[in-house]
Amino acid sequence: MKEFGLEYRKYIIGGVATLIVVIYLIRLFSLQIMSDDYKKNADSNAFLKKIDYPARGSITDRTGKLLVYNQPAYDIMVIMNEEAGRVDTADFCNALGITEEYYTKRMAEIKDRNKNPGYSRFTQQIFMSQLSEEEFSVFREKLYRFPGFYIQKRSIRQYQYPYAAHVLGDVAEVSPSDIEEDEYYQSGDYIGKLGVERSYEKELRGEKGVQILLRDAHGRIKGRYQNGKFDRKPVAGKDITLSIDVELQALGERLMEGKIGSIVAIEPSTGEILCMVSSPTYDPRLMVGRQRGKMHRAMQKDPWKPLLNRAIMGQYPPGSTFKTSQGLTFLTEGIITPETTYPCHRGFLYKGLRVGCHGHGSPLPLIPAISTSCNGYFCWGLYHMMSNRTKYKTVQDAMNTWRDYMVSMGFGYKLGVDLPGEKRGLIPNADFYDNAYKKDWSGLTIISISIGQGEVNLTPLQIANLGATIANRGYYITPHVVKAVKGQPLDEKYKEKHVTKAARSAYDYIVKGMRSSVMGGTCHAANRSDYEVCGKTGTAQNRGHDHSVFMGFAPMNNPKIAIAVYVENGGFGATFGVPIGALMMEKYINGKLSDGSEARARAMQSRHVAYGSSDR
Repeated sequence: MKEFGLEYRKYIIGGVATLIVVIYLIRLFSLQIMSDDYKKNADSNAFLKKIDYPARGSITDRTGKLLVYNQPAYDIMVIMNEEAGRVDTADFCNALGITEEYYTKRMAEIKDRNKNPGYSRFTQQIFMSQLSEEEFSVFREKLYRFPGFYIQKRSIRQYQYPYAAHVLGDVAEVSPSDIEEDEYYQSGDYIGKLGVERSYEKELRGEKGVQILLRDAHGRIKGRYQNGKFDRKPVAGKDITLSIDVELQALGERLMEGKIGSIVAIEPSTGEILCMVSSPTYDPRLMVGRQRGKMHRAMQKDPWKPLLNRAIMGQYPPGSTFKTSQGLTFLTEGIITPETTYPCHRGFLYKGLRVGCHGHGSPLPLIPAISTSCNGYFCWGLYHMMSNRTKYKTVQDAMNTWRDYMVSMGFGYKLGVDLPGEKRGLIPNADFYDNAYKKDWSGLTIISISIGQGEVNLTPLQIANLGATIANRGYYITPHVVKAVKGQPLDEKYKEKHVTKAARSAYDYIVKGMRSSVMGGTCHAANRSDYEVCGKTGTAQNRGHDHSVFMGFAPMNNPKIAIAVYVENGGFGATFGVPIGALMMEKYINGKLSDGSEARARAMQSRHVAYGSSDR
């Protein structure tokens, strides 16, 4: 028994020893073969890998006007192992016009692996970025005095016009999360942060090049390794053409001065966005270079939220513009015919419930109901749809049928525009109301959704897309701001037709109603003799002053432009929405404004909406 115990311990000790040897061998293999940490350190003593940054792709508008281009800039790079405290700090700071406190703080930030996870004392780290040509010239003369410091040439973005900031976006230094998400980036690189610069980052950025330089024991550059055999040239980013017309964009931004809201215009046949105005806006030229961080922080704190792209992020009640979608649904479902009349005694009155309306003839059929923007008509239509037990077994069935029509028209979900940050709005369904009212609800409970109020919310982009869908008589193409990317085809999803559930014949009646609205209804201020305009106003109720809304398109039978105008707290749709929409359509269709229209544009530009703190 004693001998057996000794034998047993012998195997245990032998096993432990073997395990230690195996662990040691695995670790040795990991360090020498699998890991390149030691190799990097050794290589860093002999080689300097200098990154050649590619030129970022330029951006032009649909007419070829240059919007965004590159300008030379210079970064100061440091290799900590070479600097190693050998720099005359006072001389260095004097050459760059910085304080010694800044120098000490910046060097500490570079070494901080929490702020700079890619730090290595053997590789180049960015000390100071985006020096201008003038700043660089002064520093270059003294560069030889500062061991471990190098110059890295790159380019920064320049913006030709003070317009379309929300569409174009901007470029800034990568964050730690950017580096984690894409191995292409390293500390000190730049990336698109907003707008097209962000959504088309991979197309715009190009591919980095690299020069492998030899160094001696003192870190001095001795030339290219093997005469540049292993160097790689940078590949420039792809140029992009936007669908935006910068002159139309400029007019839209003028007209929205002193107002909060948005203008979105779409070419119906292609889904190309002709302008996307969000107000208040900002000059994209302010977001360039080392001042970007300061400007960005200031705008983040601005209570008017100029960084918010209200065209795709603002979620609003669409008001009476939504009545067009109701007419399409009721016609297609057979709830009404074009000749169906409903009463309107200054509103919808039934079982003690009243939804007010302005004065007009009564009863009236569909086309005049659209023309006069009758609330009563569309309330009756929704009530009869929700109450129809011959066609729908339950109110829930009716509600979900209604919801399906709305979704097919591009509401309730993101449209898929090629810009970051799009919101989906809200289209309620039966479950929504079952949860809200414990399944005890009816058409009367939700009657306000028939006139674009209540729980319904859309973005200005979705309202403009509704105009484009009606202009096309029943389909839309996903709205997009990029018209072409040089050297590659446009994504197929920006060519696909989305056909709605509404009947083609139903659209003809809605178009007639919108035309009648311009001829003598609530949109009469948009009427012209040289082309036929179709439109629909909206006065969206709000806790404060009502919002002013317009949705329309022109020409009626060969539509070139569909547009939505949304002015927060602007009052009636005819007050701001219609005149702004009319001027924008004239500018795009005729290429310019008449003298009289230019005078009206200047008057609108100077006409501001008075906002209180509760309106923001």
